[in-house]
Amino acid sequence: MSSSGHAGRPSSWVAVAVIFIGFAVAGLALPLGPSWLMFWIGAGIVALGGVLALVVDIMSDVVIAEQPHVAIAEQSH
Repeated sequence: MSSSGHAGRPSSWVAVAVIFIGFAVAGLALPLGPSWLMFWIGAGIVALGGVLALVVDIMSDVVIAEQPHVAIAEQSH
């Protein structure tokens, strides 16, 4: 991991974990029947995670990387 890396705040990771759990629940519901109640519970958990992400301002964790400097060698003809 780079020393200039930015892994995000723990509160942002909690929001991501909630969204992931909801996605897993909803995804698991489809091959199990499909169980539509379980699917919509998973979808609700995803929506709850989205609201949580907005509350913790997850987008403030975004880091804009600098453009890499690429040296172009001159070609002789």
